[in-house]
Amino acid sequence: MTLDKADFEANLAAAAGHDMSLRAELLACFCASLETQRDLLARARCDGNWEVSALRLRGLGASFHSRQLVDLAQEALDTAPGDPVVLRKLAQFADEVARQG
Repeated sequence: MTLDKADFEANLAAAAGHDMSLRAELLACFCASLETQRDLLARARCDGNWEVSALRLRGLGASFHSRQLVDLAQEALDTAPGDPVVLRKLAQFADEVARQG
């Protein structure tokens, strides 16, 4: 999976302007939220917990204009709790975002 970062980068630039430390802080907050919800999703053992975590991931993606995260969260919503394919895709996405920082 290749990170499609045009909208994501544009959103960060709009929020941070030319302040690179603010951009770094926003990216760090995004990554921390992504990791928290990804961890909760991975530990979800019932439909309700899985759905709540997936919805939070979708909201995070929408807030930062990350179409890929929105799509991955929707894929999680469309699958059963613990789906290893979705969890693996989310891990790859998180790794790519962290590397871009």
